[in-house]
Amino acid sequence: MAEQARIKLVIAITGASGALYARLLLEKCMELATQLEAVGLVWSKNAFTVWQAELGNDDYHRFPFPVYDVQDFSAPFASGSARYDAMVICPCSMGTLGRIANGISGDLITRAADVMLKERRKLICVIRDMPYNLIHIENMKKVTEAGGIICPANPSFYSRPQSIEQLASTVIDRVVDLLGLEHRTFRWGNEID
Repeated sequence: MAEQARIKLVIAITGASGALYARLLLEKCMELATQLEAVGLVWSKNAFTVWQAELGNDDYHRFPFPVYDVQDFSAPFASGSARYDAMVICPCSMGTLGRIANGISGDLITRAADVMLKERRKLICVIRDMPYNLIHIENMKKVTEAGGIICPANPSFYSRPQSIEQLASTVIDRVVDLLGLEHRTFRWGNEID
């Protein structure tokens, strides 16, 4: 059996509510490190503030991934030549989504997303805001038509989650599936796979 290829991944965290989703994604990437060749991490300016407000700590320093400043256009994933395979924006604010949808690459997050789309690589936007207005819906449509994946942070309940973390993990497990990484999770009809 052939060994699974390892992927190069960009994770961007914006100031949308949903820091728990970001934390769970980073922890999952630590668990699945053998499937990841590289992980580059970039935070929007407001992401740290939201993390502290929602999670009550500054544990964002504990993750072992290289962190790139949001204005660092020399980061490897700012160019398609670095051949990063995928990008997850989690959570993805509607402002960030709107800039991506309209080709406005004013920072490293939007530039990296633009690179993913132009190189026909995987871009997953874990949007958290709701309800949606028509502009949000049109921006989701644009990003989808350009090849991105809109993955609303809507948890599922059929695995009968017993805590907020288990509930939020249903979203992150779906993101990990979209990345093509192997992991144990609830599978409909199979319980845990």
